[in-house]
Amino acid sequence: MIKPLEYKELVSCVKVIRESFATVARDFELTEQNCPNHTSFIKLEKLQNQFNKGTLMFGYFCDDEIVGYVSLTKIDNLTYELNNLSILPEYRHKGYGTELIDFCKAKVKEFGGGKITIGIIEENSILKDWYAAYGFIHTETQKFENLPFTVGFMGLDV
Repeated sequence: MIKPLEYKELVSCVKVIRESFATVARDFELTEQNCPNHTSFIKLEKLQNQFNKGTLMFGYFCDDEIVGYVSLTKIDNLTYELNNLSILPEYRHKGYGTELIDFCKAKVKEFGGGKITIGIIEENSILKDWYAAYGFIHTETQKFENLPFTVGFMGLDV
């Protein structure tokens, strides 16, 4: 079941996000030293600040336990950014990530939006292919001095 998150649930979300993105950090040799702002090292305060600024946060629940997370940030009247799509490793390959995207797509439509954007590690071909199979189109790449990887941007018309 997917539902909007309450402030008090953010502690559990930090755990889900960190554990989920830890696999990416390992695969790309990201550490708090070489990439302190990577999602695998997210702090509770960051989620709390996002929540307080109106970021829409949703949890995927199995038996009342949060096993997945995603957030949407309104960029403009038509565009929403999807962030931190996370599924705990032991719950992957069950379609939960796709369900979260379907849910976000419906929410964006409900809010009158027309596009979802994402940013990913460009070199993560498995993830890039997964989003592309869903219908996301690669739009650009950017190299940031403070990141040890290239950021790839993708978009989905809803």
